[in-house]
Amino acid sequence: MVDPHRLRVFRAVVQTGSINRAATRLGYTPSAVSQHVSALQRETGLALIEKRGRGIAPTSAGIAVADRAARVLDQLADFDSLADDLRSGRSGTLRITCFSSSNRAWMPAVAATLVREFPDLRLELALTELGGPHAGEPDVELYVAESVRGDRDPSVADGSADGYDIEHLRTEGYVVVVPAAHALAMRGSVSLAELADEPWIDNDHARGPCREIILSACAEQGFAPRFRIQAPDYTTAIDYVAAGVGVTVLPKLGALGMPDGVVVIPVDDAAARRRIMMRVKRSMRMHPAVQRLTELLRTAALA
Repeated sequence: MVDPHRLRVFRAVVQTGSINRAATRLGYTPSAVSQHVSALQRETGLALIEKRGRGIAPTSAGIAVADRAARVLDQLADFDSLADDLRSGRSGTLRITCFSSSNRAWMPAVAATLVREFPDLRLELALTELGGPHAGEPDVELYVAESVRGDRDPSVADGSADGYDIEHLRTEGYVVVVPAAHALAMRGSVSLAELADEPWIDNDHARGPCREIILSACAEQGFAPRFRIQAPDYTTAIDYVAAGVGVTVLPKLGALGMPDGVVVIPVDDAAARRRIMMRVKRSMRMHPAVQRLTELLRTAALA
């Protein structure tokens, strides 16, 4: 492995045509410059300079090395600049994975703030519901815990896992969306048991943890929902409710932008709760953009 610093010294020798002049430019002693050039010749196994009269001159190999060194050193300078920018959050890519309701409710405002404060930062967002391979592990991920029992999942009991720091952002309840003319529309809250005989609209094609939580809560009440139709997402399911097809139960965060003709009612069952978690790649924890992102997500979760 060639020492880049020795390439820099050798390039100065070729540019100035003299060990002494190179030493003056670099602020070194002539002896130190000579030692660096000799070491570079040993590293490369090449004769890079030769005596010529009372001075020295680069060999043909030396000229070629000096020419390539210029490009290598320029690339190293670019790399150093990139590293500085990354430490400052001025450039680079931030990979974020989140579930659909958090993406819709929180990420537009969060992303707007990040791109305004870090204009050279590229954001890559992926939805957990879509699955499939992603370009590398996320730097920050929002996800729903598999269980709402206890303070933490067993897998994250120490607040960290697999190179990530993990924290709980929010625990929230579920709501039922019903047509405005429905018999329950004027209620302040309902229990799942009261929905046992209703035609349900399924709203989670991915069969993720949010759906499993509500199915388990229904099972505790001794029934399984009668799904009349499978909708691909919350928004579509709500549109079906507005059309009078049935009712749909979803987390509170997913009940945004309600159309005319529907009513949102809180579900009061204690088991109908989901815990929203955030995990942050430990190696990125001190990145300014990551710090700002996590701050924004904590604030959003409190709203």
